[in-house]
Amino acid sequence: MSFSIDGKTAIVTGAANGIGLAIARHFASQGANVMFADMDDTRLSEELGEVEDDSKIRYFSGDLREKLTTANLLSGTIDAFDSVDILVNGSRQMLTTSPLDAEDDTVSTLLQQNLMTSLRLSQLVARRMIKQAKDRETNSVGSIINLSSIAARRARPELLAYSISTAALDQMTRSLAVAFAPERIRVNAVAFGSVMSASLKETLRGNSDYRETIEGKTPLGRIAAPSELAEAVQYLASDASGFVTGQVLTVDGGRTLLDPVEAPAH
Repeated sequence: MSFSIDGKTAIVTGAANGIGLAIARHFASQGANVMFADMDDTRLSEELGEVEDDSKIRYFSGDLREKLTTANLLSGTIDAFDSVDILVNGSRQMLTTSPLDAEDDTVSTLLQQNLMTSLRLSQLVARRMIKQAKDRETNSVGSIINLSSIAARRARPELLAYSISTAALDQMTRSLAVAFAPERIRVNAVAFGSVMSASLKETLRGNSDYRETIEGKTPLGRIAAPSELAEAVQYLASDASGFVTGQVLTVDGGRTLLDPVEAPAH
């Protein structure tokens, strides 16, 4: 089996910065057609500049919590590249929670952003994958990869909403894997920690002690670059993982093997 994604078409959400941007750029460097999707139009324009009509990349801006926006994202991808083979649900948000505050609505906010957006887009894209695969003889019709977090397996009160939303995303991954398997669509997730996401980069700005805490609680002793996560996502997108579905691949330098760290589960 091949790790190649050359010639395939991918939608990557949350692609304006950090890990989503790294994955989208990596996919493009590997020969894939890539639709960069994010709600931050300014950042997308800054990162990608002017895109030529014959380019292998396009970008789309909009609020993916809106059904019409997700439909327009898929339509734009099909108009540009004729098909879609890979979906990376990388659009996510992290908020802190006040567990004793009955007015705190972060759980519902993050379930909407981190779970429902990925679910609705996965359903929409899966239907398109099924439609375009009717005349294809292949073991794999498409691959969906959800970006999760080791927070799904941690119990930290201030990350209550984030932990719940990522745990729900992991279970969604397993459930959709079973539901989509008869259609030859694979669904997996990557749960990461100790990876330099945009939020972690902001948190660490000017705080060397914080960095040392995370590195000290990571067996491999460092914070990974986003590109290292991108290569793990490529594996799940490629035919090399053709018999892998419903799995949550942990990329955290061994961090979850130790006791919970007193630092956010980025």
